[in-house]
Amino acid sequence: MAQLQITLDEQLLHQLFLGDSKESGINALLEAILDQILEAQASEQLKAEKYERNEARTDYRNGSYPRQLKTRVGKLSLYVPRLRNGHFSTDLFQRYQRSEQALVLSLMEMVINGVSTRRVSQITEELCGSEFSKSTVSNLCGQLDPVVTGWNNRPLEGNYPFLFVDAIYTKVRENGRVRSRGVLISYGVNEKGYRSILGLKVDDSESTEAWKNYFDWLKSRGLKGVDVIVSDDHGGLVSAVQKVFQGATWQRCQAHFLRNVHDRLPKHLESEGTEQVKTILHAPDIETAHTLLQSFLNTYQDKAPKVTEMVEEAFDDVTAALSLPEPYRRRLRTTNGMERLNEEFRRREQVIRIFPNRDSVIRLMGSVLMEKDEKWAEGRRYLKMEDYFEWKAKQPKSTDQSSKVTDIYSG
Repeated sequence: MAQLQITLDEQLLHQLFLGDSKESGINALLEAILDQILEAQASEQLKAEKYERNEARTDYRNGSYPRQLKTRVGKLSLYVPRLRNGHFSTDLFQRYQRSEQALVLSLMEMVINGVSTRRVSQITEELCGSEFSKSTVSNLCGQLDPVVTGWNNRPLEGNYPFLFVDAIYTKVRENGRVRSRGVLISYGVNEKGYRSILGLKVDDSESTEAWKNYFDWLKSRGLKGVDVIVSDDHGGLVSAVQKVFQGATWQRCQAHFLRNVHDRLPKHLESEGTEQVKTILHAPDIETAHTLLQSFLNTYQDKAPKVTEMVEEAFDDVTAALSLPEPYRRRLRTTNGMERLNEEFRRREQVIRIFPNRDSVIRLMGSVLMEKDEKWAEGRRYLKMEDYFEWKAKQPKSTDQSSKVTDIYSG
């Protein structure tokens, strides 16, 4: 499209300059511009303007349908043209519709393979129409899969001082049986302070070998400079961290740990005891944390001996972030950011329930993660890293207890 003339009505201009909300005015302006771009693209595709009669026309308009587009200024409500005998195509939604394409493809694969439920069949028919073939699915996968695979295997440039790691389990149909498979995921904070999703792999389990292979894969793509790793306390994961990232600090996720404490406390001590442990974890420094720990042990030793033993054994791991400068502790204490990524996947997984194959897991979750990664890259910095590197430069060069991955899981 070489040139496009945009028209704005008086009401829109009034909303933009004199409205109560600047944001709503900008949204309305963008909606008006993008709607006109969509109409212009439809005219270009049809080779005819609205109501124009000519021999070059390829199809006819058939109304429009509403579609939301997520942007940095918020959600925009647009109207996408429909064509009577064909499909209107636009790259306007390309970035934001990968996960939707992947979801639809997974549903289509289920229907093609004859293993879908009635609900999946109904949703697929509504989204895709009642007629599609294996070749159609194959062609669509051929368009999306290289994009996702290319992103998932891209070179990792620069250093990533902070690494967040987690796994999520999903059901996959393999060899005629439904099996539980682990999806290993990580994101890092780079030396400029921006978050970046590093990649995902589907494996049979969360064994030490599976995690080691995952970390080796990240390193082969360029992952380096890891100082702090944040994860839950899965034995296979921690053992792999110990082998692959020697000298890095392992921070055990405090959110997971607090849930473990709450679940093990006697019913009448759940609220009170959990708050006491939270106070230890949020202490201003390691000396205060030790003092609070001793107070907790003295108070609950007889009331909940198993919990006090667990808290004492895990103390060094769950308070590892206290060795870092204060501005970095809050965001390096938990894997809550990873949990939010998992929720995005679960929301789509609920529609499918059982993936038809491993490729469909990579396709859908990779698409979801790509969209999140692009949003992070365009957003604000997650952490200001200058203070961290200044602090790090002042630390003793010799390896001490605060810079070692604990070996409580080594056999």
